[in-house]
Amino acid sequence: MNFAALLIPDFSLIVCGWLVCRYTLLNRTVWQQAEALVYYFLFPVLLFQSIVRSPLDLGAASGLIAAGVLTGLCAITLAYALPHLPWIGRHIDRRDHAASAQIAFRFNSFIALALVERVAGAPGLLLVAVLIGFCVPIFNIAAVWPMARESGTHFGAALLRNPLILATAAGLAANLAGLSIPGWLEPAVSRISASAIALGLMAAGAGMQIGSLAKGKMLSVSVLAIRHVVTPLMAWGLARLFRLDGVQTLVLLVFAAMPTASNCYVLAARMGYNGAYVAALVTLSTLLAGLSLPFALGVLPR
Repeated sequence: MNFAALLIPDFSLIVCGWLVCRYTLLNRTVWQQAEALVYYFLFPVLLFQSIVRSPLDLGAASGLIAAGVLTGLCAITLAYALPHLPWIGRHIDRRDHAASAQIAFRFNSFIALALVERVAGAPGLLLVAVLIGFCVPIFNIAAVWPMARESGTHFGAALLRNPLILATAAGLAANLAGLSIPGWLEPAVSRISASAIALGLMAAGAGMQIGSLAKGKMLSVSVLAIRHVVTPLMAWGLARLFRLDGVQTLVLLVFAAMPTASNCYVLAARMGYNGAYVAALVTLSTLLAGLSLPFALGVLPR
């Protein structure tokens, strides 16, 4: 399996956004409006569609769901703990941490869907859809909480105003209720979803400033290490603990080794944080997934 081939399209769009923003008339003023479109409309449609696409078979996937949620909760706990660690905490800016903690536990569900379909077929695709349906709402809430707390925003109000949270909650409720997108509407929704991925990645590139990583080296190394080293190892251990079968273990390891979610940048920027720093972390995470995926699927025993 050529994992790089799955990551090159995302990375290419990030680079394209960076080049367009810096060397054409489509400067930051234009991209700020594009970010708003992605955040308030395109990404919510995308998240809703991805969750309602496949029925959730809770009984058949209970062990996988438990292992996936526990893996995510452990990564969230580690990410939240960074400013409080004795030596590491002294080198971490609290505001940058609030914006970038999400890098450590969120994941690119669309690369996950593409990869699982190739290596595990339809059974694996259904399992990863179930995992996405349960984990995306939890991870989005965990991403919003430190930013709402650091900025002094009421957490409940921040959740109620966050279109990504509302879309994932609505998608999960619709799925469990047995509802789906009507066939006549599906083509339009699919095109909106595809544009969300492309425009969101380009917006991340447009806002990227690699130089912004220089002041937050400890934080950058910490969140990326959790995402690409610690999380795959935790997933492997939990797969053995829950005695998952081969397909479920493969799905869990793919889930754990993914690059971070491309809309981390959009969320941070729209909540008033250092979007350039988060965009740079998204880019690095996309590159590092070229190492973490072969490690999780080719080195860790199943």
